[in-house]
Amino acid sequence: MKKEELIQLRRQFHQIPELGFEEFKTQALILETIAGMRQERLTVSTWKTGVLVKVEGETPYTVAYRADIDGLPLHEDTNLSYESQHKGSMHACGHDLHMTIALGMLQHFSETKPPTSLLFIFQPAEEGPGGAKPMLEEQVLDQWQPDEIYALHIDPNLPVGTISTKPGLLFANTSELFIDFKGTGGHAAYPHTANDMVVAAAHFVTQLQSIVSRNIDPLDSAVVTIGVIQGGTKQNVIAGQARVEGTIRTLSMEAMKKVKERIEALTNGIEVSFSCEATIDYGSNYCEVRNHEALTSAFIQFSENQPNVHFTLAKEAMTGEDFGYFLKAYPGMMFWLGVDSSFGLHDARLNPNEDAITVAVKHMCAFLQQKSNFGTKAE
Repeated sequence: MKKEELIQLRRQFHQIPELGFEEFKTQALILETIAGMRQERLTVSTWKTGVLVKVEGETPYTVAYRADIDGLPLHEDTNLSYESQHKGSMHACGHDLHMTIALGMLQHFSETKPPTSLLFIFQPAEEGPGGAKPMLEEQVLDQWQPDEIYALHIDPNLPVGTISTKPGLLFANTSELFIDFKGTGGHAAYPHTANDMVVAAAHFVTQLQSIVSRNIDPLDSAVVTIGVIQGGTKQNVIAGQARVEGTIRTLSMEAMKKVKERIEALTNGIEVSFSCEATIDYGSNYCEVRNHEALTSAFIQFSENQPNVHFTLAKEAMTGEDFGYFLKAYPGMMFWLGVDSSFGLHDARLNPNEDAITVAVKHMCAFLQQKSNFGTKAE
């Protein structure tokens, strides 16, 4: 596809963001775009709202490439002419670019036979509840068992033309956090007859701040953030219920275990202190993204020798990504793609530079076209 066609396709995706496992219009547009390509070496199938495309190559050795397809529950604030038509939903994490890049690569290899077989995975529900893990649990990829797997994620903080990654740990382990406190409501004038759950939740949030500072090894890393606190109905009514919602992110599974142990201990203390009941739900849990050492080093070496991109070594990030489940099943790697936006990921004003699309398509097509990195299964 030409640059103008890729940009137009990205804008079509941008207008129809859909939440996890609800990507019906998105799936239809992916399938429609694939249907317009040469079909001789393509095999197309679907899984839930996702799409898988096998491209027959010179050898049966199979290299997979994954693109996530869902949007976020966020009201867009860009005032773009092609802004989201689905009010309350937005592609604020760049998945519209991810899909477009993958389709640009797919069209190239539908016309130019690749040196290995390729498997393009358009995965739903990355933002939640998570599509990679159930896809693997249902053995969706077994018929095309990948030997290697790759993916990218846009980075608004990097200039267009920049590629960044590192061997080993790239992204954190993550867990959602939802806690409901249940007590006894009452009249504000008679606090002794009630158990105030606003006060209980406030005490819990304050105590939560001690976990990272006093329970996690200073040489390890963890983040516990409460993004939502809800409770009460009226200024003169004591709240009988309250809810907090947040996220946990750690660079090690040991730290994740410790954080959850301390959350549970603090919650038990709140129950005793305020004569209430508390229920914890950890929601979706994503494992770390750990890049394969040898494959990542080969990708870095290739990238450093390409005149049209600038490679920079990445640092670990507390970002969560369910691509980590694929990397537990198959050797592979993920990298950052610079898109030079003034606003960051999950920001309602995110506006990536669309020039990054052709940069990624050309770079990944060139990378996959070379034979030297492939043919021997990575250990």
